[in-house]
Amino acid sequence: MSEQNYTKGKNLPIITTDEQHKLLVEWNDTQTDYPKDRCIHQLFEEQVAKSPDAIALSFKDQQLTYRELNAQANQLAQHLKSLGVGPEVLVGICVGRSPEIVMGLLAILKAGGAYVPLDPTYPTERLSYMIKDAHIKVILTQQQLIERLGQSQQQEVRVVCLEAQRDAINLHTQENLPNSTTSENLAYVIYTSGSTGQPKGVAVPHRAVNRLVINTNYIQLTPRDRVAQASNISFDAATFEIWGALLQGAQLVGLPKDILLSPQDLAAQIQTQNISVLFLTTALFNQLARTVPQVFQNLGTLLFGGESVDPQSVKEVLRNNPPQRLLHVYGPTENTTFSSWYLVKEVPEGATNIPIGRPLSNTQFYVLDQARQLVPVGVPGELYLGGEGLARGYLNRQALTEAKFIPNPFTTALGEAPQKPEQQRLYKTGDLVRYLPDGNIEFLGRIDNQVKIRGFRIELGEIEALLTQHPTIGEAVLVVREELPGDKRLVAYLVPSDQRPVLSEIREWIKEKLPDYMLPSAFVVLEKLPLTPNGKVDRKALPAPAKTRPDLDVPWVAPRNGVEEKLVSIWSEILGFEEIGIHDNLFDLGGHSLIATQIITRIWDIFQVKLLLHNLFEATTIAQLSQLIQQAQTSQEESQLLAIQPMVREGNLPVSFAQERVYFIEQLAPNRAYQFQSTLRFKGQLDVSVLEKTLTEIVRRHEIFRTTLPAVEGRPFQVI
Repeated sequence: MSEQNYTKGKNLPIITTDEQHKLLVEWNDTQTDYPKDRCIHQLFEEQVAKSPDAIALSFKDQQLTYRELNAQANQLAQHLKSLGVGPEVLVGICVGRSPEIVMGLLAILKAGGAYVPLDPTYPTERLSYMIKDAHIKVILTQQQLIERLGQSQQQEVRVVCLEAQRDAINLHTQENLPNSTTSENLAYVIYTSGSTGQPKGVAVPHRAVNRLVINTNYIQLTPRDRVAQASNISFDAATFEIWGALLQGAQLVGLPKDILLSPQDLAAQIQTQNISVLFLTTALFNQLARTVPQVFQNLGTLLFGGESVDPQSVKEVLRNNPPQRLLHVYGPTENTTFSSWYLVKEVPEGATNIPIGRPLSNTQFYVLDQARQLVPVGVPGELYLGGEGLARGYLNRQALTEAKFIPNPFTTALGEAPQKPEQQRLYKTGDLVRYLPDGNIEFLGRIDNQVKIRGFRIELGEIEALLTQHPTIGEAVLVVREELPGDKRLVAYLVPSDQRPVLSEIREWIKEKLPDYMLPSAFVVLEKLPLTPNGKVDRKALPAPAKTRPDLDVPWVAPRNGVEEKLVSIWSEILGFEEIGIHDNLFDLGGHSLIATQIITRIWDIFQVKLLLHNLFEATTIAQLSQLIQQAQTSQEESQLLAIQPMVREGNLPVSFAQERVYFIEQLAPNRAYQFQSTLRFKGQLDVSVLEKTLTEIVRRHEIFRTTLPAVEGRPFQVI
């Protein structure tokens, strides 16, 4: 949908009074009560008081109860306050995936400040810009990440290294701090891509987060839930994951990136960790749906969103033991993570899209024409968002804030004129949508050059502006090409200035300035850009990139053995290039994490060697990967030669740590140790002899059912 298709008021049919009431009132009647006057950390402290010994978060082999997490956050918060952190003070957090992330976020809020996620994978130049733009004076980080922050910032900013300053932090009290903020104070600032060539910070208050996760209409989280933290905290889906779990007394389960991008490992984690709630970007959902659609069968709720969805992928999931609830969600960062939801129960034949649904609680939708007048049901228009999830605006960008957050012309539609600022504004999304007859919204496209790739929001203008800063580039245009369904790639079209750009140098230069997800997969040099009759760039006339190997700074080398030949074939098929050398870097060829996941899957199919995602980030060439595969094959062959020797099952055998723990609990409090009881009621005729044989076979097969644990001199042993 192009801007020319965007409807103008004078061409529209007249909206009747009844239809206007439906658009303004009936479909926007979403009000629910939620704690709009309390802060995030206050609501967390209420959960601590309710269930202090419940597990708050787990990550790999680490667990923290609500009491423990609260105590650690309090100590760090006291330390931050001593450094001047208070209301409206922005604190950077640059921490790898770990429990320390959540503890750090809580500590910043308890100290009265607002957190600014600084992704450790971002280039140092981008992190430096964000630190300077947000006027950050304090940063939480870890020892191995200090260098990522840049030397200049370390002189101006107080860097709190969680390991190095642990002793000083532990000197502070573990008691809750007096609250110094209101629900209208900032909770966080998340940076998103900006059209001017630099990212922009979206400033979100506590109240908007509460609206997202408490007493809402799209999900009802309870203390029984185990919510996966799959998202990086620089991606605002983490807002739903972290605070959705911790403000409802649920357990937050951290998933390493390797697990998330491995279908088999993800399925195992969902089952072994009893994960009940999971959010995935649409791109990852599509990929998992195509390869292992049954991976979600043990989930209570699966949410996916972030870009256009493939209906066929949704069908595959629905056909293969789907989760109990499958939700398609939509929402820009400016309206705090999610704005709408759609419960997917079926996909009609021939469907080309899945609706984004209806507004969340305390959220209003308005579909307007270019004159900002309501459009009838079924007519395309731009989506404007209202309600209590709206961000305050863009940090230090007053003009941009006023352009995107406009006065709400419909404030009296739901009754008396609202008094609170968040009800007096609308956010101009730039998304083209239309109402369906049943009140659901269908997403149609954009009216500008913003795109979504693998869940990340990207302003093409930011990359274009950056590229033209290179001395050899006169003009630059970015487009998204989708040669294969679901595989969106950025392609940069360059017009030289005075000298022809060396693409390998351009590629290395831009790597130092942009995060991985914003790097073009291919570069095409043109003498001039094609234009429309109106003098605008004709993006549809831009040629597809050649399928030949791009210009790299390493010479092409042919495969030297069978393993390398098969790897070249795999890479060529997935990347779409006809010739790939064994020393070519996967990420210089346009690879990314989802492509790496596809390669890992193909390697397993062909070589029966299981690799993890980080293996491909370390072995980035075919030569390196071939060596890794051959080493793994050798190890497998050697392990097969060593027969497993059965263990002697006579006498007193040592108990496991878990068995010993339960034994001592029983000694301290008899009849209070872990017991699991269940009653089964059989319907119909019961064959007792078959039941008896079945139970006998289970006891024979599993020796734990034939094991007693006598104590010898006060120590338990196993006797089978």
